[in-house]
Amino acid sequence: MTAFVNQLRARGEPIRMAPAGAPAITVRVEMAEVWDTVKLIVSPDEPVRGLKVRALAVLYPGGDVQDFVIKLKGWEIFNEESTTLTAVGAVDGTIFLIEHRLRRPVR
Repeated sequence: MTAFVNQLRARGEPIRMAPAGAPAITVRVEMAEVWDTVKLIVSPDEPVRGLKVRALAVLYPGGDVQDFVIKLKGWEIFNEESTTLTAVGAVDGTIFLIEHRLRRPVR
């Protein structure tokens, strides 16, 4: 499954957040509002907040980080600043979802 997930389409080249040579996993962050995905190469010890900030900078430039939540398997991840990717169970090929904190009306 991991190899399949890592081959799925994502915007541009993967964003490397982990130092070269350090242990790293490849994760995808999707944002349904913009119908786009970004692939990131991160350290398993990276805080979830760092992943969210970096993905939002690409997927929704100018968006306030506080206005969005990041989810894994449908559940919001709390304590983003202190919770690491390993602590939430992220492995190579994990897919995260970023959504607006409050539902927005459809017009």
